[in-house]
Amino acid sequence: MFGYYLDLALHSLTRNKVLGALMVLAIAVGIGACMTTLTVLHVLSGDPLPGKSGKLYYPQIDPQDARGMMPGTLAPEQVTLIDGMNLLRAKRADRQALMAGGAVPIQPGSSSLDPFYVEARYTSADFFAMFDTPFLYGRGWTGADDEAHARDVVITRQLNDKVFDGADSTGRSLRLGGITFRVVGVLDSWRPNPHFYDLTTGSYNYYEQAFLPLQTALELHFAKNGSNDCWGNGTGGVEGNAYPSATCVWLQFWVELDSAAKAAAYRQFLVHNSEEQKALGRFQRAPNVQLRNLMQWLDYNRVVPGDVRLQAWLAFGFLLVCLVNTVGLMLAKFLRRSGELSVRRALGASRRALFAQLLTESGVIGIAGGAGGLLLSLFGLWMVRHRASDYASLAHLDPAMLLVTFALAIGASLLAGILPAWRACHVAPALQLKSH
Repeated sequence: MFGYYLDLALHSLTRNKVLGALMVLAIAVGIGACMTTLTVLHVLSGDPLPGKSGKLYYPQIDPQDARGMMPGTLAPEQVTLIDGMNLLRAKRADRQALMAGGAVPIQPGSSSLDPFYVEARYTSADFFAMFDTPFLYGRGWTGADDEAHARDVVITRQLNDKVFDGADSTGRSLRLGGITFRVVGVLDSWRPNPHFYDLTTGSYNYYEQAFLPLQTALELHFAKNGSNDCWGNGTGGVEGNAYPSATCVWLQFWVELDSAAKAAAYRQFLVHNSEEQKALGRFQRAPNVQLRNLMQWLDYNRVVPGDVRLQAWLAFGFLLVCLVNTVGLMLAKFLRRSGELSVRRALGASRRALFAQLLTESGVIGIAGGAGGLLLSLFGLWMVRHRASDYASLAHLDPAMLLVTFALAIGASLLAGILPAWRACHVAPALQLKSH
């Protein structure tokens, strides 16, 4: 029967092309606007490390002085160098990484390339295993290399292609800031979005091309990127040092904990650590700690721009308006066919059969509207990619959203067709047959 209903639906659409085109257009415009904004929201609110994000946590402690202290004051979003190193060396998590953003000058060995700057990440050895970074060649450095202030560097595939023509560069030398480093690894394509592990340098479409041991970068006074917050007299860097003073928070600290029990134990460790630091006179406030997993951390920082969420709601509202118009058009179309439907009822067709026939026609309209909406959403995403925003280049339709486009179009058209189909099926056949 479905094939028969489908044939009737196609015949009906071709019989009244103008009305059919208006219904398809109404669905297409609504779906196009809705899927454009929904795709952007989907891209920006996605999990940057699927399968791993629930095990990654961002600890927060509060080393600030008592000035300006108020109930409910939030802990700083970064850590001081002293606290970061204490937490790192405590090794109370499965893995831990202390880091900061930076920038380093590259002096290529080839005379055909001029020196240039790249974004860098100064971090500790667990960074690569903790964040599941894929390696094209080599590996990361070790904890012993951290302590030895090793002149090791991990570079990205892009930088490797530029400096070493894509060859396996592990073991080769690369000069950073006038210092010779040994390449120990080359990362394959890895650009997590959002840039979750350091939101101070950029939320989207930000990536580093060189990864150095943190203690090495500190020793060499390599330039840092990102923000820092200070209190008391620590409003600037120590004389002769490129980094903020001891009373400034400016580093990020992440831990990996593979169970809820370990997370609870680590949070308790943070409380005890704060109590110990207060007893020593370093901390002045009562323990104020937080331990959020990766997705909670992104929600806490409101990484998804508020205007994107608002646009998504407005687009759904616009789709609703389009559906109301579609209901009116379908009602007019179906009621004009009351005579035809009454003849079918007189020949023995049930109301259920007529209802299924009309809903099939609504579904066909939805499929056609989905195809039109897909084209409009592709155009809309192309326009988004030309906007001046850090996430613009990420606006692409993936296979999942492609399926959502047609599912939403068909579902919307079926919903719009319920009332018109019900009304058309309940027209009294006797009156229609008598008038004909």
